[in-house]
Amino acid sequence: MVGEEKMSVRKRLSKPSENLEEEEGQGTPPAKESLETPSNGRINMKQLIAKKMQLTAEAEELKPFFMKEVGSHFDDFVTNLIEKSASLDNGGCAVTTFSVFEGENNHRTPDLRAPPEHGKIFITRRSLLDELFEVDHIRTIYHMFIALLILFILSTLVVDYIDEGRLVLEFSLISYAFGKLPVAMWTWWAMFLCTLSIPYFIFQHWARGYSKSTHPVIYSLFHCLLFMVFQIGVLGFGPTYVVLAYTLPPASRFIVILEQIRLIMKAHSFVRENVPRVLKSANEKSSTAPVPTVNQYLYFLFAPTLIYRDHYPRTPTVRWGYVAMQFAQVFGCLFYVYYIFERLCAPLFRNIKQEPFSARVLVLCVFNSILPGVLILFLIFFAVLHCWLNAFAEMLRFGDRMFYKDWWNSTSYSNYYRTWNVVVHDWLYYYAYKDFLWFFTKKFRSAAMLAVFAVSAVVHEYALAVCLNFFYPVLFVLFMFFGMAFNFIVNDSRKRPIWNVLMWTSLFAGNGVILCFYSQEWYARQHCPLKNPTFLDYIRPRSWTCHYVF
Repeated sequence: MVGEEKMSVRKRLSKPSENLEEEEGQGTPPAKESLETPSNGRINMKQLIAKKMQLTAEAEELKPFFMKEVGSHFDDFVTNLIEKSASLDNGGCAVTTFSVFEGENNHRTPDLRAPPEHGKIFITRRSLLDELFEVDHIRTIYHMFIALLILFILSTLVVDYIDEGRLVLEFSLISYAFGKLPVAMWTWWAMFLCTLSIPYFIFQHWARGYSKSTHPVIYSLFHCLLFMVFQIGVLGFGPTYVVLAYTLPPASRFIVILEQIRLIMKAHSFVRENVPRVLKSANEKSSTAPVPTVNQYLYFLFAPTLIYRDHYPRTPTVRWGYVAMQFAQVFGCLFYVYYIFERLCAPLFRNIKQEPFSARVLVLCVFNSILPGVLILFLIFFAVLHCWLNAFAEMLRFGDRMFYKDWWNSTSYSNYYRTWNVVVHDWLYYYAYKDFLWFFTKKFRSAAMLAVFAVSAVVHEYALAVCLNFFYPVLFVLFMFFGMAFNFIVNDSRKRPIWNVLMWTSLFAGNGVILCFYSQEWYARQHCPLKNPTFLDYIRPRSWTCHYVF
């Protein structure tokens, strides 16, 4: 088909030249057909316009064939590139990642861990949106979102002026959500300093004493126990206790909890990537243990990746104007979310106890929450995965900026999960999925995928439960059951555009459900507080019975 299209394009492109040769062979002057010059020496404008319209029509006719040919070449190029990248990603040595099978003996080979150079390959590349924004058609979509923000601002100002008789510029919702910010900041400093010192000290002490130890297994288990105590006790329970004890507002809680999760994942990656190097060095009877420097570990703690390497590709300079623009866009998205809640969400949920909880109320709530839910999804993606990560990447001259891929083109949920958040996906893939397969042999792929889904769902629900101060496992159910089912049913074999439409439809509906349920529960707990709540009151939905309590 591609060959036929190429031939048709060439034939169409060659038609004008063939006609010209025929006309010249017949002795007909070309100028006479195209443009006749009158006796006064002026060109006939009607013929000029007619010729221009003819050329335009021919160009429009050739455009789709030209685009198809360019598209086919581009698809071949990208496919080739992906195949080469996949071969690099596997390090050309798949046996080091999973179990090794020799003959009839199916057994694990525990000494064959994938070294860092056989894991994720970091290369210098820009974020996808930075490249797409150079196209005027794509940048217009960005301008449309800015125009919508301006309309939200004007709408809020006009409504406040009509209702209050003055302009209300208090931003009470933002000031409430980020209340007690100093407590969140010193909690972050405590977490960061602990993560910088304790895991590094534990690993350094283990690495330098492993080859000299008379009981290396007991010696390693002891240090592993210390590391687990730090991960669970210090980074796990410590920040959670502070958040609950000081009753931080939602946004301040999100800062602490998300940083808690990030630092736990960073510490695990640092240890996981360097332990095999120390074991290999001990087997080779090396006199020195390969311990990274403090500067390398410190750079990794700030770098926008969860996969540790001693060195990353770096850009030559820092564009401070680019950094300022990214942070400005983060703050712009923050105010965008504020206006969405102020104009679309608060009027919907503010008077929740005036009408009894019913199927009708729930259905109307879900459909009314789809638009703000989708807008918030886009803004979180743009603010966090693009602007925030690119700002830190630019300041650190971090070269590999593929923090996400073209998830919006996904025709399957499996592809969406891989491309939505590449930073977290890489950590789950290398340290949860591949390590599970290494430990239990690669025939348990479905069990490994189920384990990854369970870990991701539990962590997401933990973050929401702590930050919102109630347990309402809507996201867990959607993620663990519907998301996992769609991952197996709507798989990578679905390539037709209709599957992209269905993916977007379900994504819109899912965000509407999440925003509706959690907002209903939040406002129900604000309007219907209990005097002496028990533990069961924190896990029992208040929105189902709020209208009975006054």
